[in-house]
Amino acid sequence: MQVSKWGNSLAIRLPASVVEALALKEGDDIEVVIAEERVFEVRRKPDREELLARMRKFRGTLPEDFKFNRDEANERHQDISR
Repeated sequence: MQVSKWGNSLAIRLPASVVEALALKEGDDIEVVIAEERVFEVRRKPDREELLARMRKFRGTLPEDFKFNRDEANERHQDISR
């Protein structure tokens, strides 16, 4: 793939094999994620139906006595960010 200038941005053109493997069509959203140094992955973003299916699958998997503590979660996030 070659990097090209597109306005103020840079762009790549996806090869047909990637488009086919991800079943992409015009207008689809994709994610480009850095996997390693100088290596990236291209993923098709899940659509609304897929996200809802994931949420439904997750529903009910927490212990009955689970309580979310916002302050505790914020403390953990701050520790990770440092």
